[in-house]
Parts: sequence; structure tokens; C-alpha cells
Amino acid sequence: MDKMFRVIQGTYPYEISRGSPRIIAAPNDNQPFPVDAVAFEEDTFLVLSAETAVREPKESLMRVMTRLIETHPETPGSVLVRGKHPLRMLAIVHDLNQEPTWKNEWVESALRGIFQEAERRRLGSLALPFIGTLHGKLGKDQFVGILGDVLACMEFKHLRNLWLVVPSRTKRAVLKALEPGFQKRREKK
Repeated sequence: MDKMFRVIQGTYPYEISRGSPRIIAAPNDNQPFPVDAVAFEEDTFLVLSAETAVREPKESLMRVMTRLIETHPETPGSVLVRGKHPLRMLAIVHDLNQEPTWKNEWVESALRGIFQEAERRRLGSLALPFIGTLHGKLGKDQFVGILGDVLACMEFKHLRNLWLVVPSRTKRAVLKALEPGFQKRREKK
């Protein structure tokens, strides 16, 4: 029986030492702790999170068309907060009218906005997927680099736990970039 099971080194969850908040990287199906909010990758017209089921409208066609005409895009790099518990933080990092649909500075601004909103609302925990990598072609290593830069500039009083929702086939080497001293080691090489 003992030979049927063995510990596999290098699996998730993976804790990254970065001070506060404590960062735990784990896949979506392995939630390491309850969260107060979840971040989502979104576009300027909120199409990416739109419901896909077709339903009969509850209002007149004229009202639907009027609302459609009056709709204005959200600002790239901004964050919208929706729902209750857990909160949904919509990171506006795509403009579907542009190619590519995302920009590094939008991702950076949205990450900063997510953390500022978490602090403003006194949230203790947050789930953060690799924003810009799901619907855009931002590389995982690029996202981790942007995240590291943003975390280095932030001060946290309330956010204690950050669940970095790791996409499939993400190697630990990518996540090592968030560990203290990594930048110095990399610069010396």
C-alpha cells in the first residue's frame, strides 16, 4: 500500500515569502483559504463577463436599444467592484477595439487599483488570477514581473492573504520572481 502513494515535490499550493500580504499560489480548484474578493479580467464594455444565455428581455425593445446607445466604455486600467461576498473586482485591462486588446500599463494600473480598493474596503483576503493572460497574450512571466513591481510599491494594513490563482502549466520558476532578493540575484548574473 505504501508504494501506491508518494509525495511529489514541486506541487501547489506554493507559499511565496514577500512579507505582508502572505502570497499563496494555487490553482483554481485548490482554494487555500476563504476570500473576501475575487479579481476578474474584463474589457471596457464588460463583454467578457456578460451572461451567454439568451433570454427574453424584461423591458421593451425601445428601452434596451436606448440603454445600448447610451452605454459608455469603462476606462482601461480601472477597477469596478460588484456583488457582495465575495466581492467581484473587475480589472478593465482589455479594449476589444484595439490590437492587441491589452497594454502592460493597463494591467499595472488595474493591479494597483485592486490592491487600493482591497485596502480601502479593509479586505483581509483576495483571489488574484494572472490578469491579462486569460483573454490576452500577456505572458505569465510578464504578469508576475508587473505584479512584483506593484507589490513593491504598495503598503498593506488590512490585506493579509493573497491567493495567486495559478494557471495550468505554470512553473514555480515563474513565481520565484516574487520572492525577495530575486531581482538582486538576477541583476548580478
